[in-house]
Formats: sequence, structure tokens, C-alpha cells
Amino acid sequence: MTFRAFSLRTKIILSFLGVIIFGGILTLIFGARLVKNTIISQAQAKVQHDLSAAWMVFNEKLKDINDVVRFTADRESIRDAVQDHRIDILLSYLSRVRESSDLDVLTLTDDKGIVFVRTRNPAVIGDDQSQDEIVSRSLKKGVFASPQIILRDELLKEGPDLAARAYIEFIETPKAAPRLERKEENGLMLKAASSIVDENNRVIGVLYGGILLNRNFEIVDRVKEIVYKEEKYKGREIGTATIFQYDLRISTNVRNENGERAIGTRVSKEVNQAVLMEGRSWIDKAFVVNDWYITAYEPIRNINGEIVGILYVGVLERPYIDTTNKVMCTFILIAALCVVVLLILLYFSTSRIINPLQKMVTATQGIAKGDLSHTIEVTSQDEIGFLAESFNRMTADLKIANEKLIEWGRTLERKVEERTEEIKKMQASLIQSEKLASLGKLAAGIAHEINNPLGGILIYSSLLLEDAAKEAPEYDNLEKIVRETTRCKKIVKGLLDFARPKDPEMSETDVNETLESALSLLKTQAIFQNVEIRKDYSSIPHIIADKSQLQQVFINIILNAVDAMDGTGLLTIKTYLGERKQSVHIAISDTGHGIKEEDKARLFEPFFSTKEAGIGTGLGLSISYSIIQMHQGKIEVESEAGKGATFIVKLPLERESKND
Repeated sequence: MTFRAFSLRTKIILSFLGVIIFGGILTLIFGARLVKNTIISQAQAKVQHDLSAAWMVFNEKLKDINDVVRFTADRESIRDAVQDHRIDILLSYLSRVRESSDLDVLTLTDDKGIVFVRTRNPAVIGDDQSQDEIVSRSLKKGVFASPQIILRDELLKEGPDLAARAYIEFIETPKAAPRLERKEENGLMLKAASSIVDENNRVIGVLYGGILLNRNFEIVDRVKEIVYKEEKYKGREIGTATIFQYDLRISTNVRNENGERAIGTRVSKEVNQAVLMEGRSWIDKAFVVNDWYITAYEPIRNINGEIVGILYVGVLERPYIDTTNKVMCTFILIAALCVVVLLILLYFSTSRIINPLQKMVTATQGIAKGDLSHTIEVTSQDEIGFLAESFNRMTADLKIANEKLIEWGRTLERKVEERTEEIKKMQASLIQSEKLASLGKLAAGIAHEINNPLGGILIYSSLLLEDAAKEAPEYDNLEKIVRETTRCKKIVKGLLDFARPKDPEMSETDVNETLESALSLLKTQAIFQNVEIRKDYSSIPHIIADKSQLQQVFINIILNAVDAMDGTGLLTIKTYLGERKQSVHIAISDTGHGIKEEDKARLFEPFFSTKEAGIGTGLGLSISYSIIQMHQGKIEVESEAGKGATFIVKLPLERESKND
């Protein structure tokens, strides 16, 4: 059975249909992305604004606590009672203040930070609060307020019920980062402290108070009431707010599957890394307990700037996704209607093209059979007419091309013979190169011959050393022979590397990656255990270089830096572009003893070393300098005695071509 080929009309229609469909698909893809990004961006902007409102509520609550503590501490009656040590008056008055202000804690210390009035748990006094982060500052005079982690022991002093509120067992949460702990016993408190001063402006005590945020829903519910106004979508609350203690939900209106507040659940791993580990805001979608939300997270910091928790607001992602889908369904329907209309118009418009072409088919069949003298009558001046003229020119050109083809065959044979002769010359050149390589092997053989007797000395002296008793008089001499023979072998190898360096094998190289490879080979060594490594890599272009040789250079410089610090200090590695952006700079700095001015000029001389005799060969920097020269770069040194040293390797982005 033979299948009839598609007609030209069908092909044109199918081609246009393919273009329309392809264009439509691209338009829908980019349109969907644009619509989604626009809607999601608006949602992210809204949730960021909502987070600002949440911070306003959070900070307003902290300010209220601060005002209560400050105004109370400033009262003259409080000052007089503290001076007279009237504990009964202080306890009675401060208890009323705590209850009327809804504070969980209101406690008074003397000028040494020793508690002598505790309103919530009056029986527990005499403990020292001078080491508390906020109280210690108020002891030096002033009013301070901040979120603070309160340890379980301190909560028990303030009241066992507060310790019970703070105790939260972890609930398994999808996508949360793993933690070894299974419960939280400490609490997060909004805390303020104010110094109490006498007539001479001397601190005579400190009053501190606060509210425990664990299982306190006042702030999160206030945020929800102000920002989201109980709005729901398909029976679910759209907006939520949460206060985290580190990554643990301690105050939230996020609901779990049972409709209860999700106390004890934890933040997702991605948010944990961004907010708690890296200290930055997270404004993106995130998995919250059991659904996806468009969220905003920011770290909560204590008075020392340390991250102790997270403030969160979020809205359900589903309403925005559904809106996007509705918009795209509308776009698809409109696009389908446009395709139908275009196909109808295309069917009728192709008739003006198809009819003239059918007349040309008969003429082209004669040309296909080899009748190069056949011509086509030109009846129009449009593209079809131009096509007919092209057929006529083609037949004339084919005759000429046939003759040229024969001539090109002869030319090709001649070029093959010429190329064969060139290959023979290249083979002769290759033989000469192999001879030169043999000379190189001879030089390596000389070094080998020197190493052989040194190796024998090293083996036999090592055997004698193993057999000799440590208290024997010859033990020290044998030990020196082994050590110095080993050093000789290193010197011979280093001298050979310096005198006949290996030609670099140039390839595209990532300098930052090469540095990381060098560090991975070194940082497990014992000498690196007490060295802090600080990396400051810039986004720099790749260069053309020998990666293994550059790694050798970096290892030599890093080892010298660690040796200069005696294995303890700060090693800084920085990469950046030169001022004219024509070279890549690698700066390796240490905090060691530095380099004397008179030694700088000799650093790269063979066998020169500032180390003690018998340590090192003095060839590492010489070989490194030779390698960098072969890369058309240079090494610079900046140092002052006693202040460390910085070696700067400069490598060109573009190598200059050299003609041999």
C-alpha cells in the first residue's frame, strides 16, 4: 500500500498551524510565569508589609513593658522604700503593678544585683541577677528592653507555673531540620530593666519585668486581628502569625490537622538555614505545618544582637494559585478561538499560491530527468515568477557546474598529494621531538643515579638506627645521618623541578575551585587544627592555566603561612580582579611573625629559607615563582616583621601568544 503525500496546501496549513501552536505554547508558558510571578510578587509585597505590622505590634508590646518598668522605677516612693529596705511596702505595691500591667515577672534587686523582692514567687529571694544580660546593663544606670532566652532554673525562681508554660515537647514536623533535642524547657521573654537611683544619682537597685511568650497568644492574635481580620478561604483562615523560640513554635495561630494551635511544631529546614543560620529575612513560599504559605520571616535578636527566635507572618498560597489558574484558563480559551479563525482564513488564502505552483510541477519533472535545456514560461512578476526565472538560470548553471566539477576532481587529487607530503614532514619533526625527549630522560636519569646511593644510605642508616639503643653513643649520629640524607633527597628532587620545570598543561581553570582543592588536601593535617581559615572569594572569570601547577603554588604558600604562625592564627584567602580587570589576584595572608625587610629580596632564591637549619629545602618558593612566570604572572609580598605577611599571586586573564 502506498500513501499519498500531503499536498502543498496541507503542508502550508500544518506549518502555519505548528508555528501558531508553538508560539501559543511559548506565549502561554511565559504568560503563565508572568502572571504567576506578578500575583506572587504582589502577595510577597503584601506579606512583607504584614510583617512590618507584626513588628509594630511586637515592639509596641516590648515598649509597654519598658514603660511600666521605667515609670515604676522612677517613682519617689519606690526609691525611698528601697533605701529604707521596706520589703513589705515594695512587695505589696509591685505586686499590684504586675497584676494591673499583666506582667508575668516583676522583680527588684539591690545595687549588686541580688534579688530582695520577687512579686510572683516572694519566697525565693537572695539569688544573684548581676550576670543577666539586661540587668547587668541597668546596674550601670539606664533602661533597657529586649527579647531574652530565660533558662528553666531562672523560670523556676520566678514561678513554677512559668517553667511549666515554657516546657514544650517537639512535635514531628514535615520538612523541619533534624534536632537531637526532643523538648524545650527554657522560655522566650520580652524583658525590660530600669535602674533605681538615689538623690545623688547613684544606682541603689534594679527593677526588671517581662512577659513570657511561650503559650502567650496575645501578640500573634493581635497581629491576625489587625492584618487579616479573620478572613478565610474555603473554610481555612488565610493569614497566620507565629513567634518562634529558635525554630520552635511557642506562640502561634497556625492550626494543625486537629484544628489546635501548632505549638511544638518547627520551622522548615530552608527557613531555618536562611533566618537562624545566616541571619537574613525569608520572603518566599514555605511549608508551614501542613500546607504551603507565602511567608515572611525575620530573626528576633536579643540585646547582644544574637538570634534567639523568629517572627513570622504568612498567607495561604492556594488562593493566589487558584487565581493564576483561572486567568490562564481564560487565556487558553481565547488562544484556541484565535487558532480556529486563523485556520479558516489560511485555507482560502493558500489558493493564490497553490494554482501557479501546480503548473510548475510538470516543468520541474522534465528537468529532474536530465533535460537541462528545458525552460519554464514566466507569466507573473511576483515570487512565483521569480521562481520560474530561477529554474531557467539553474539549468544553464548546471551545465557550467558539471564542467567545473570535473576540474575540481583533478584539483582535489593534486591537493591530496600535497597534503601527503606535509604529513611526511610532520613525521620527521615528530621523530626529532622524540630525540629531544630522550635527552630530557637522560637528565632525569642523572638525578636518579644520585638518588640511588642516597637511598641506600638512607635505608642502611635507618636499619642501624632501628637496631641501636637510644642510650647508645652512636644513636644520635645515626639519627642525624637519616635526617640529613632525607633532606638531601628532597633537595635533589626540588633542584630537578627548578632546573627543568614541567611545561604547563593549559586548560580553562577555576581559581576558586583550585584553592578549595589545595585546602582540602591540607586542612586535615595536624598543624591546621588551631588555624582559623577565612575565605573571601569573589566571582572571577576562569583563566587558562595548569590547574595542578597552580595547586602546587597555593600549597607551598599556604604551608609557609601556617609554619610562620606556628600552627595557631588566622589564615585569610581572598580572590579578586585587578584594578584594570586584566588579571586575577589571589592574596594569602597570615598573622605570623612576618618577613624581615632584608629577607624580602631573597625570598625566591633557590635554597634560601628563614626556617631553622634542616627544616625545608628552600626550593618551594623558587619553584612557585618559576611556575607563575611560565603562566606570565608574578608574585608580590607585603609584610612587616611581627605583623604577618601577604603573598599576592597575579595571573593574567589573557595570555600573550609567543612564537617559537
